[in-house]
Amino acid sequence: MRYICLVHFDVAATFAGMSETQRAQLDTDSLAYDEELEASGNLVVAEALQPPEEAVLVRVRDGRMSTTDGPFVETKEQLAGFILIEARDLNDAIRIAAGIPLAKHGTIEVRAMYEIPRHDQQPD
Repeated sequence: MRYICLVHFDVAATFAGMSETQRAQLDTDSLAYDEELEASGNLVVAEALQPPEEAVLVRVRDGRMSTTDGPFVETKEQLAGFILIEARDLNDAIRIAAGIPLAKHGTIEVRAMYEIPRHDQQPD
């Protein structure tokens, strides 16, 4: 079963408290964990995201599109990346998420992927 591990942390505060050497080590640790997951067959894809200030929010209401620069969130932690994994069950996914290096600095949200049913298929 596929699970997404959404990586949330306070990007500014976390990185402000790190030296360049510590940031480089976090990057190294993160890439090494991705390689470990790939070798075990658990990794589907992993990506880091640009800072929230780079985001654009898109809404469509009454057939009209509107955009807003950057998210307006009232939380300190932001979505900073994701890892899409293959796991036996939720407990296995949680075990994998606990190994993500950024779990030491923020929160990893684990969710099972939802397969959207095809409603246009004819019944048998």
